[in-house]
Amino acid sequence: MASQKQYVISITIIGVLFFIFGFVTWLNGTLIPFLKLACDLQSDAQALLVTFAFYMAYFFLAVPSSYILEKTGYKKGMAVGLAVMAVGCVLFIPAAAARSFSLFLTGLFVQGMGLSLLQTASNPYISVIGPIASAAQRISIMGICNKVAGALSPLILSAIVLAGASEIETRIQTTTDVLVRNELLQELSQRIIAPYGVMAAVLTLLAAMILFSPLPEIEMEGGDNSEGQPARKSIFQYPYLWLGSLCIFAYVGAEVMAGDVIGTYGKALGMSLDETKNFTSYTLWSMVVGYVIGVLTIPRYLKQEMALKISAITGIVFSAAAFFTTGYISIFCIALLGLANSLMWPAIFPMAIDGLGKFTKIGSAILIMGIAGGAIIPQAYPVLAESLPPATAFMCVVLPCYAYILFYAMRGHRLGKSW
Repeated sequence: MASQKQYVISITIIGVLFFIFGFVTWLNGTLIPFLKLACDLQSDAQALLVTFAFYMAYFFLAVPSSYILEKTGYKKGMAVGLAVMAVGCVLFIPAAAARSFSLFLTGLFVQGMGLSLLQTASNPYISVIGPIASAAQRISIMGICNKVAGALSPLILSAIVLAGASEIETRIQTTTDVLVRNELLQELSQRIIAPYGVMAAVLTLLAAMILFSPLPEIEMEGGDNSEGQPARKSIFQYPYLWLGSLCIFAYVGAEVMAGDVIGTYGKALGMSLDETKNFTSYTLWSMVVGYVIGVLTIPRYLKQEMALKISAITGIVFSAAAFFTTGYISIFCIALLGLANSLMWPAIFPMAIDGLGKFTKIGSAILIMGIAGGAIIPQAYPVLAESLPPATAFMCVVLPCYAYILFYAMRGHRLGKSW
């Protein structure tokens, strides 16, 4: 009974962490149009540096995070990650005062650093705290926490910082008085201080709570878990892990396109900022639906491999539908990509770390590095959109992602597993 109680407590604590991941991560969908307006950016390519700065932190910090976890353990590592995120939020205060886009990007990078450490610790933790066969189910439960927070966060932030956005945008664009224009921009920029100040305080409190929580430490220092196979001596002897990291690269790129770039896509179709500021939430709610399906079906009715195949095919179908339709129907199809994306992380991560044994921490870090796809892949969209219609540019970016994910689901996850 005590063991079951400890299991429930652990799942609850990690669920709170995944809620935090989602809340902070999916604020980017609102920050893109907000910072484009407040920092007077001249192009969508500049505004999308928001996602670049945030997600590139995972690439640079994932492997160092694994070494930090070797020293601190999972529990203290999670507390450190939350504290680093709080520092990133604090940086938004001077950034807003100076209307410094570079300082905003620095704050986002620091937030990504903290999240990299948290993700490197929490994802393998939730994967191995129970049977590996039901890992996708547990990650789906975490995904519900993550995406409910993600659906709420842009609504909350946009209600604070983008209230009356279209009117403000018109006033800024039409005023000829430089002083008045700067006052409007400064007033808009100041709106971000309060919400990020509150988040910094909450993250600091959570760091202390995690540090003194009953969350148990887990050990994964055993040998290779591949039954009947000799122990491997190098992380490079697991090709399915490296292919899995590339799969996460493709998946997160497609997810950011559907979640963060959907607003930019709507603007390109002629929709107002008052409408597009909430589009990210539509994608996130469709992901919540997908996670609920995952909790109910995996592994009882659906294996992780099959869930990934279905998700990849669904992504291809909805991408094509967005291309062949227009207006709000096209936006609806992109939002439904959230449904396609929902079960990808829960399936890819446990498939890619299965059997790593003593290499689990570094393997997790390599997979977390794949999150850099959210930084790199969306940058292709504004470049393509300069010479192609928005729907064509969008499909050219996301379709190859789903095609590779389908390959990993069908074959890639098995390569090298039986060596």
